Amino acid sequence: MEALLSLIIGLLTACGIYLLLRARTFPVVLGLSLLSYAVNLFLFAMGRLAIGRAPIITPGAAGYTDPLPQALVLTAIVIGFAMTAFVIMLALKARAELGNDHVDGTHEP
Repeated sequence: MEALLSLIIGLLTACGIYLLLRARTFPVVLGLSLLSYAVNLFLFAMGRLAIGRAPIITPGAAGYTDPLPQALVLTAIVIGFAMTAFVIMLALKARAELGNDHVDGTHEP
């Protein structure tokens, strides 16, 4: 299971970096989203999720789970959504003013 999760994280990271290196704005936005998904999965996997255990230490509990990675991932999802919305609006404004969606504003030869 660990190998499958690490393969998925690696694939998301590779696809995200590949799309970030494209010369168009919308693949760059998609690459940023894929990269943020990979980081979220990595943070969640490093948190060692324990199913059926309380996130708060109580005297009668057999064990507990760390709530910090879950809180970090939830915060990262909200920030990633806001960043994606901002970058999409920025790309649409650049497309409207420049007439193309190339990242540096020039046409491809």
